[in-house]
Amino acid sequence: MIMRVLTYKDIDREEWNALVKASATGTWFQTPEAYCFYESMPELFRPFVVAVKSEELKVKSQQLRGVCVGYVTVEKSAFKQFLTRRAIIIGGPCLADDCINEEVQLLLSTLRQQLSTGANAPIYIESRNFNDYSRWKDAFTAAGFDYKPHLNFHVDTSSVDIVEANLGKSRKRDIRTTIREGVSVVPIGDLKLEIGDLEREQKIREFYAILENLYKTKVKTPLFPVEFFLELSKHKDARFLLTELNGKIVGGTVCVAQEGKCLYEWFACGEDGVYPHVFPSCYATYAGIRYAAEQGCARFDMMGAGKPDEAYGVRDFKAKFGGKEVEHGRFLCITKPLLYKIGILGVKILKKLK
Repeated sequence: MIMRVLTYKDIDREEWNALVKASATGTWFQTPEAYCFYESMPELFRPFVVAVKSEELKVKSQQLRGVCVGYVTVEKSAFKQFLTRRAIIIGGPCLADDCINEEVQLLLSTLRQQLSTGANAPIYIESRNFNDYSRWKDAFTAAGFDYKPHLNFHVDTSSVDIVEANLGKSRKRDIRTTIREGVSVVPIGDLKLEIGDLEREQKIREFYAILENLYKTKVKTPLFPVEFFLELSKHKDARFLLTELNGKIVGGTVCVAQEGKCLYEWFACGEDGVYPHVFPSCYATYAGIRYAAEQGCARFDMMGAGKPDEAYGVRDFKAKFGGKEVEHGRFLCITKPLLYKIGILGVKILKKLK
């Protein structure tokens, strides 16, 4: 088999989209649309994409076998950029279902080689898997990627009836009381408002203030600036389902949709405990799950539930929506070990100080 490595300008868009649609490991985050979204925000992302194509000269056939899309983070502070730059592959690479280890290893080795050059080369490369890559684990290892256990929840949204049947009792109760108290959902991704619409922007800014507070007080990891959310809200695949009470945004979920396949919950938050009998974050996630079922998406992906050996309140929250707990893990390639160790220590110190 003859294999050829392709960069962005060489990848046929129809083949790229066809692979993502057909592959069991294809996600929205591996589409040309995702790459273009990252590219539209150079102040936050330095996107990359690498693909592998097979060429059989005897039968003159060519086929795209794998594609890997991601971004290297960009920080305004030169010092912070030096210590925290990282390459993230959300969802994991998209591989043909019959991809062989040699093809996967070539894809990953090429990616690692291309990212290792330049002053802003990432300290590490992380593949945050949403699907099962166990059959290619040896290829990841050979390319320098180590497996790290990590949990997630996949919710069956093949029908509204299944969604309702699988909900936990406490979630059903919280949703009923929240609706009774007057909370409604504002589906910004469906309103198709004009770009720059003041109402849309105001609601997103209200949502962001809640999300930012959550990250500062509990999550304690970096959060994209509000401009990321304003730009994402204009994207045709974005779905902002915000929870509103008496004209005020009290929470919401930010998702991206892969038509007919999956709705991915990228961010979610709510002012829980502020209003009696109101559970904004619970209702927002439920709205996302129900929306997925109504729109014909087979699955709702919660995009992560922490490490299995560590207590994690977010995992406890996500577990009650009737999803299946899966452990598809992450693959980590540390390219600059000393800076990586310094970064890990720095994160631990910052979390204790906040």
